[in-house]
Parts: sequence; structure tokens; C-alpha cells
Amino acid sequence: MAGQKSFMSPLTILMFVIVVAAIATWLIPAGKYDTLAYQENKSFLYKTADSETILPFSQPTLDSLHILIPLEKFSAGSIRKPVSVPSTYKKSASQHQGIIATLKGPVKGIYDSIDIIFFVLLIGAFIQIINESGAMIRGLTSLSYRMKGKEAWLIIILTFLFSFGGSSYGMAEEALAFYPVLIPIFIAAGYDLIVPVAVIFAGTQLGTLSSFTNPFSTIIASNAAGISWTDGLTERILMFVITTAITIWYIVRYAQKVKKNPASSLVYKSGGELTTGATQILEKPAPLDNKTKLTLFIFAATFLGMITGVVFFDWWLLEMSTLFFAASIIAAIVLRLKEAVFIQQFIAGAQGILPVALIIGVARGVTVLLNEGQISDSIIFYAANLVSTMPPALFIVLLLVMYMLFTLFISSSSGMAVLTMPIMGSLALLVNVPGREIVNAYLFGMGIMGFMTPTGLVLPSLALAKVSIKAWWRFIYPLLIILFIVCAACLVIGIYIK
Repeated sequence: MAGQKSFMSPLTILMFVIVVAAIATWLIPAGKYDTLAYQENKSFLYKTADSETILPFSQPTLDSLHILIPLEKFSAGSIRKPVSVPSTYKKSASQHQGIIATLKGPVKGIYDSIDIIFFVLLIGAFIQIINESGAMIRGLTSLSYRMKGKEAWLIIILTFLFSFGGSSYGMAEEALAFYPVLIPIFIAAGYDLIVPVAVIFAGTQLGTLSSFTNPFSTIIASNAAGISWTDGLTERILMFVITTAITIWYIVRYAQKVKKNPASSLVYKSGGELTTGATQILEKPAPLDNKTKLTLFIFAATFLGMITGVVFFDWWLLEMSTLFFAASIIAAIVLRLKEAVFIQQFIAGAQGILPVALIIGVARGVTVLLNEGQISDSIIFYAANLVSTMPPALFIVLLLVMYMLFTLFISSSSGMAVLTMPIMGSLALLVNVPGREIVNAYLFGMGIMGFMTPTGLVLPSLALAKVSIKAWWRFIYPLLIILFIVCAACLVIGIYIK
């Protein structure tokens, strides 16, 4: 929007963070915790700075080391990374990271993240092929026509679908395509321009808050924190239901108020127009053809297949990447795409999501520098001392606020996950807070602040609908207060559920 200051991109911000991380290796004393890792031969590997020891795979072993994790969490694969052993921190020789090491950091991060990066690229390619077919737009247009005269129900259904898309697979940028379709429908129904923004943008952003299977946030964050993404799944599904219901109620309440009294529109009160003049009623769309129905089925079946595979068949990045690769080929066959067109769309989809993939790798570079400088454990140690007397309830709420502040500068959920989760996941063990609640604090914090952060999609969304940032803030801040209270309460309750 005109007059808005430009913000640095997440990649630029992360490069600054990498430089800060390198400088920190010169300022923070080096040190390490002893670690305990599960071995496939049903034993524990205990590592110190200069030795390795095999320990029995038993609960007494964990108890003797004061590790408050049930034994079955290791054997079930919920804890994938070595965990820090409390009260074993020891200082070590400094490992200062210079200019060359700083430049290598993001490159090493990309090397370390190549499996996740490839998975993200394949998702982008698959979504591009589906979107270019027009099946999603035709399906939505058909639904919109069926709901003519029942637009309040259209708000309910679409907000739920956009929220589900965000929660399940990370729907975000692709939702921008729906504004030209929905704006005329809602204006013709007597609503203002905030309503389509609330339905589309708030719906998908709400999905970030309540992500239950989103590979760009929940799965990556859980992996980085060393826990299974299914740990806390029930709680996240419950939050999806609660927060989506609250948001739908809030939007419908506002939309109905504007319909009764157009002068109550926040767009109008903020100096905007009551309508855009786009009041035409859509003509009856053609029935969905079999090809469109089959394409939509492939789209839904792919994500359901991913969820099923991970939950029931122990799939991970290799299997999930293969699924999306295969689904892309199947969709191309169904759509009868020529080989050259398929390759072009496949590459364009991967290219479109490349910034997200690079953010994942570059953000991992921060962890690389902290680890090679041997200050990751030092940060955990000093942070643990700082909060060692803090009640867990206060700690988890402060962590929620911290993630809200982080989101002002880094709007990428995947970048935030790999940047912070390795440290926060280890810290959770030391302050006796379940790892799932650390992940939830990250999701809730990013989800709430994402409604307003200029580095996210709010400005492009408002520009498409010609809504001022002032009108949007006046509309959204009461909802954010409600969501914050609900999220904080959920986190506090969650830390006492074992």
C-alpha cells in the first residue's frame, strides 16, 4: 500500500541473525551439556565432551539422570534427537566463529535441511499444478452460487475451509487468488470489504495458530524440538475447533451489523468507500465436470494420504515427498497436460516456494553457528537459570508473548521453527514443560501476531480488497485479545496434562 514503509525480507533478517550468532560466539562462554540418545538396539548412548557410554534402556536410567520423559517416548519415536541431561553443563574452550565460518553457516544449514527443503519444493510443485488447472476456483465458484442468499452460511463454510487449509497443509499465498471471486459476492450481499479479507486472510492465518498437520510449521517445529508431531495433536484439533468457531462468530456478527447499518462499516469509518461498485450477481456456473471433480479428489486424497501415512505407517520426509511427487504426476495425467506444460508448471511451483525452502536452510545456519561455537547449550544454561524459579504457567505464557514479538520480524513459520525450536525444545526439558506446549506456544504466538505483522500477507491481502491497515487493525484487535486469552489458557492447562 502507498505510504507503507518497506520491511526487510525474512532471508535478510535471518542473515543478520546469523551475523549476530557469530558475534555471540565471541561474547558468550562456550560450554556443553551431556546428552542422552536412544539407540535402535534398545539402549541409551550417553555422551560427554570427551567420552561415550552405553547405558541400559530403562526407566531407572532416566530417573537417575533426572530426565522427566517416560521411557516409551523414546521407543515410540516421539523423542528423535539427543536430549540434554540436566545439571551436567560444563564450560569448554571457546570456538569463535569468524567471517569464513559465518559465510559457511547458511550453506551448511541448507545442506543439513536438504530433505525438508526438497519436501517443501515438491509440495509447491503439486499445488501449482492443481491451481493452474482452475479446479479450485471452479469448485469455490460453484459453492458460492449454491449459497446465494445464504451468505452468512457462506461465511461459516468458507472460513472453516480456509482455516482447515491453513491448519492441515499451510494454505497461505495461494488464497490470494480467491479475492476476485469472493469480493463481488459479499459486496452484493450487503457486506463491506473487510468481510472477504476476514474470511480469506483471517481464515488461513487462523490455520497457522491451530496447525495440526501443517508440514511448514507443526511438523518442522516438532522435528526441530525433538518430539513427534503427533504429540499434542488432540489438543491442536480442539484448538482448531474452538478458535475457528470464535472467529466465525466474530466475522458473522460484524457482517450482519454492517448489513443492517452500512454506516457502521469500519471501512467507511476509516475513510473508505461503502462499496467498490462490484455488485454484480454471478451467473449460474456450469456444473463441475468429471475432470474437475477428479482433480479436487486427488488434491484432498493426497493430504489425507499424508496424514494417514504418518500416523499409521511411520512415514517421514522421504515417503511424504514421494507421495506429492506421485500425486503431481497423477494430476498431470488426469488433466492431460503435455510433457512440456507439466514440466513448466512443476518447476514454476517449486520456484514459487523456493523462498520458503531457502528460509528453512538459512535459518538452520543459525543453529549450525551456535552449535559449532558451542554456545547453544550455554544459552540454554543461562536461560534455564533465569527461569529456574519461574512457575511453569508463567514461563509458558511469557514464551507465547516472546513468539508474538519474534513474528514482527520473521513471518515465516518454517524459518521460525528451525531457528528457535532446537533451543526451546531443550529448554522445555529443563523447566519441566512438555515439548508439545513449546511447539504450541510457537504456533499460537505466530498465529496471533500474523494477523497484523507487516512482514506477512496482511498488506497484499488488504491491497487486493482496497482496505486500509487502519480499518483492519480496528476490526481485528478485539478478536486477537480473545484469541490470546484462549491460547494462554490452553497452554497453562496443557503443561499440567502429562
